[in-house]
Amino acid sequence: MTVLLTVILLLAGGAPVSAATSELPNIVFLLADDLGYGDPSSNNPASRIQTPNIDRLADEGMRFTDAHAAASWCVPSRYGLLTGRYPLHSTLNWRHEAVIKPDQATLATMLKQQGYATAMIGKWHLGFDGGPHYDFDRPLTGGPLDHGFDSFFGIPASLDIPPYYFIRDRHPEAPPTGHIEASASDGWTRIQGAFWRAGGRAPGFRHIDVLPRFEREAVERIERHARDDAGRPLFLYVAFSAPHTPWLPLEAFQGKSKVGLYGDFMMQVDHTVGEILNALDRAGMASDTLVIFASDNGPVWYPTDVQRFLHSAAGPLRGMKADAWEGGHRLPFLARWPGRIEPGSVSPQLLCFTDMLATFSAIAGATPPEFPDGSSLDMLPVLLGRAGSEPVRETLVLKEDATVVRQGDWKLITHLGSGGFSQPKRIEPVPNGPRGQLYNLREDIGERHNLWLERPEIVRRLEQLLAPYRPHPRAAP
Repeated sequence: MTVLLTVILLLAGGAPVSAATSELPNIVFLLADDLGYGDPSSNNPASRIQTPNIDRLADEGMRFTDAHAAASWCVPSRYGLLTGRYPLHSTLNWRHEAVIKPDQATLATMLKQQGYATAMIGKWHLGFDGGPHYDFDRPLTGGPLDHGFDSFFGIPASLDIPPYYFIRDRHPEAPPTGHIEASASDGWTRIQGAFWRAGGRAPGFRHIDVLPRFEREAVERIERHARDDAGRPLFLYVAFSAPHTPWLPLEAFQGKSKVGLYGDFMMQVDHTVGEILNALDRAGMASDTLVIFASDNGPVWYPTDVQRFLHSAAGPLRGMKADAWEGGHRLPFLARWPGRIEPGSVSPQLLCFTDMLATFSAIAGATPPEFPDGSSLDMLPVLLGRAGSEPVRETLVLKEDATVVRQGDWKLITHLGSGGFSQPKRIEPVPNGPRGQLYNLREDIGERHNLWLERPEIVRRLEQLLAPYRPHPRAAP
C-alpha cells in the first residue's frame, strides 16, 4: 500500500555517483495497503478525506497519474515491487513457501551490494520456508533477511489473516500460542470495518497497536541510522498494514473524517506518513533522501459506499481491489527528491512497480538484472525531468494470471466482468458478443465503453502481445 525513498546521486555530467562513495542518497519507500487512487486529495480534489502529509509529498515532488501495481492484490503486487519481475512468473503460494526464490535479485539485495544499509518494517506477505505450520523454536527462513534486508520488524501477512504476531528479524517477539475470535463491524460488508478472521494470536497482541508500532519502529530506525551509521546510505522499506482491514483508528482520529471508519483510518495513515517525514527532517536526512509513497492495490470500497459517503476511493476509476479494471491496480505514486525532482510536477508516464529495480539500480550505479520481457524499466530520467514526451514504458502486462495487457492508450482484458471483488465478477460470453473487454483509456478512463467488437484489429494486436505470457497458474486473492 506507504513508501518513502531516498535515491540518487548524479554528477554534473549526469553519470551515477560511484556506490563506493558516501554520496548515494537514502531511499525510503512507504507502501500503504489497500489505499485507493482517489483517497489522497492531491489525486482527487473531491476526496472527503484530509491527507495533508501525503499531499505534502505531491507539493514537494512528482505525482504520477498512470502508475500501476503489478497486480491488484497484496501478494503479487509486493512480489513485483521487490523483484522487478511480473508476478505471473511465480506461483504465489505464500501460505506454504517463500514466494521469492533464493537466487532472485531484489531491491534490497541490489542496494546492499552497493553499500546500503537495508531495513524493512511492516507487512511481509511473501511467505516463509516450510509453511504453514512453523516451528517457532527455529528461525523463520525465506523472509526479508534472506532477501537482502539487514533487519526486519513486522507481521507475516495482512491483519485479517491469522496467526497474529510480530516478527523481529527471524523470530517472533512472542509466538501465537493464544487464540482470538473473529471480528466484524455492523453496517459494513463482511470484509470491511473491524474485520479479522479467528485464529492464533500472540499473548498481548492487539490489532489496534500495529500501525502505531510500525510508525514508532520506522522513526527509531531513521534516528538510529543518523546517529550510528550516517556514513552509509539507507534503504528503508515501510509496508504499512493500513488502511487494509481491520479499520481501527486510534481515539485521536475517530470521527475526524466524513468517510466513517475508513476515512478516520486513512487520516491515521496520513499522520504516520507525516511522522516519518518529520523524523527525516529532524535527522537531517530529508535533503539526501528520495521518498516514494504508493499503495499496493486498490481499495475495498463498493458503489454503495460511494453513495453513502459521497467519496470515491478509486476517484474516476472503475472497480476496486482484485479487479482487472483500473481501480484495482492504478494507484497513487508520489516521489520527492529535493534538488532533483521538480516540486509540484506531474507525470503522465506509464509506470509499474516492477520498474523500481531498474530505477534504483540506475540511482545506485548498479547493473540491473536482464528481464527479456521488459518487466523492469529505468524511470530515473522521468523522475529527473529528462525523459521528454516520449513514453519510457509502452506496454504493461498486469494481474498475476496475465489477463490484462496495456499498450499506449489501449487496454485489453481477456474476460468479461471484473475478475475480482466487484460485481459482476465473471460474465459468460454470448454468441456474436465480445469475449473480453477493450478500452481506450485516454477517452474512457472509467472503462464504460467496451470496444471489443468495434476494434477487432486492436484486439488481435493486444492478444498477440499477451500470448507469450499465457497460460499461467491462477492465484486467488
